[in-house]
Amino acid sequence: MTNTLDTVEGRVALGPRNKWYALCRSDRVQPGEMTRMSRAGEELVLWRDSAGTVHVQEDRCPHRGARLSHGVHMGDRLACNYHGVQVDAAGVVVSVPGSPGCALEGRRALRTFPVTERAGAVFAWFGDSEDAEPPELDVPEPIAGGEWDSFLCYVEWDAPWLYSLDNLMDPMHGAFLHRNSHTMAAGKREAMFQVRETDRGFFFEKTDQRGVNFDWSEWVDTGLQWVGLEIPYPDTAGPGGPFTIVATATPINENQHAAFFWRCRNVSGWQRDSWRFLYRMRLEQRHWQVLEQDRTMLEAMPPDAYARENLYQHDIALVRLRRLLRATAKKQLEAAAESPDVRAAANAR
Repeated sequence: MTNTLDTVEGRVALGPRNKWYALCRSDRVQPGEMTRMSRAGEELVLWRDSAGTVHVQEDRCPHRGARLSHGVHMGDRLACNYHGVQVDAAGVVVSVPGSPGCALEGRRALRTFPVTERAGAVFAWFGDSEDAEPPELDVPEPIAGGEWDSFLCYVEWDAPWLYSLDNLMDPMHGAFLHRNSHTMAAGKREAMFQVRETDRGFFFEKTDQRGVNFDWSEWVDTGLQWVGLEIPYPDTAGPGGPFTIVATATPINENQHAAFFWRCRNVSGWQRDSWRFLYRMRLEQRHWQVLEQDRTMLEAMPPDAYARENLYQHDIALVRLRRLLRATAKKQLEAAAESPDVRAAANAR
């Protein structure tokens, strides 16, 4: 069977490797429990050890491939419920109760993903190589704390992750799909756009309007791929200036994805308290209504939407982003093909 990650199309659909991906909200992984999920084409089990540290591993017992998520949480290790094989947080088989002292004991036989928790979410590094040391997660400033405060909105949608990326890099849809929103009713419904390069990605912005509506998006790739944008807010929405959104999406499989939307404002002290109160009491429900509009539109799009598009000037960012993802996937596959481990595996077949 061909692994879809071995093709450019597969890597684009399931996400390039050697990237940090957000997996879920932190509170989804509870102490003493095991959480099973699919992300970026990988079957995973998430769990916390007795110290509360989260771990992300393949959901596969190294003995016979049974689901570890169906097993027993033992504090500092997981035990497979099929034959009792115990694996620790480093992926090392620490005990084989049915055959003590066998060759499997002491082996690092389970893939374990580098993981960290920030801004209320669990992030994992999906590398081409299991042993490669990942770069430190570069958290976007608005969700890194300090003078910023944020709320995380998490969703799972039945649509390819690329549809969400397109949506985020398409400022013009705000003036149409969200035209009845409390913040996106103002401004023109026609515009010209430009791409502005940065050292970490690019801006896609209106040339004739700024600070009126959803007027620009920024694509950023610092090891974590994310989109930033701002929505102007009236004074009645509380202190903190423009309403900033940091968003990222993670493929679940080719047809589903998880998306993370941090709603941020630059506030501290009593202004932070005021903003948090207003958000919970007045704004949160409205924001979920906007996300529901996006969900309805994206989930209804056909699987072959790309094959039958007729794009125009407003879609420059979409074309650019798709080319970037394809170029990244192609480069990764070429590099993997040159590695000694990959050549040895190919010769073994």
